Amino acid sequence: MRYLRTGLLFCAFSLILSAPCGQASAGQFTEIDVPFSGATGTAALGINSQGDIVGVYQDSSFNLHNFLLREGNFSNIDPPGGNGPALLFLVSPMGINPSGDIVGNYSDSSGNHGFLLSRGTYTTIDAPGASQIFTGGGTWASGINARKDIVGFYTDSSGISHGFQLSHGAFTKIDVPGSGNTSALGISPQGDIVGQYSDDPSDTITHGFLLSHGTFSALNPPGATLDSFPFARAINPRGDIIGNYFDISGTQSFLLSEGTYSIIDVPEATAGGGPVVTGISPKGDIVGFYFDSSGNLHGFLLTK
Repeated sequence: MRYLRTGLLFCAFSLILSAPCGQASAGQFTEIDVPFSGATGTAALGINSQGDIVGVYQDSSFNLHNFLLREGNFSNIDPPGGNGPALLFLVSPMGINPSGDIVGNYSDSSGNHGFLLSRGTYTTIDAPGASQIFTGGGTWASGINARKDIVGFYTDSSGISHGFQLSHGAFTKIDVPGSGNTSALGISPQGDIVGQYSDDPSDTITHGFLLSHGTFSALNPPGATLDSFPFARAINPRGDIIGNYFDISGTQSFLLSEGTYSIIDVPEATAGGGPVVTGISPKGDIVGFYFDSSGNLHGFLLTK
């Protein structure tokens, strides 16, 4: 892991679209690149309270693999018999809880599956009703909290995505009422869930969402239009939410904390318009990934 320089800038907005833009205090930026021979790209996807980081990396044959970064040491955590997930970019979520339990995704000859890695044992996660007939289908595990509640999403035989929560061996389907597609992406210790939903199956208009105490709330960051695919990626115990959306300049990342949205900028992210944030720790450290000016993929850590 290579320390570069201080580089986190915030452009803060209130919930009122016309609020002035200000700069918050900077944070420390650290680039994350898997050092394994043949690794050609790295994406950091989740972080816990101890600072353990999980993610995926690409090898020279363009296959993806899951990794764990703990106390400066990288290890491959692909389940036996499988590689990393079949897709990268925004559809490869992972999570790690304070006990070190990890959820992620892998592919084999039958398609894509979620997995739980707990105390050295792998358990495959396949949601009831999940179908592998569509590209990027199957089951995706995306987040895990301290109680080992797991959230994710799956595609059914009609090509519709549904979120799920897996608790004590039982699956609960999560669909935003009236939505076309729903994906659950993160879960807090209190059981609050964040993710994305669309107004119709074509996904032409999407929103982020927060599910708290049985009530769904739409999350639409200021500056994000309804056709810019906003989504909420992760939530920490304090209720801080991170997510992403797209605009004419590329990818934008946001933090929602105590009712205020802030734009997260990584100056090193020159290709694609900006960084993709993927995980947030209890104290507010953020992980994600970006493309540099040469199109190379790097993970990053932003610490307070």
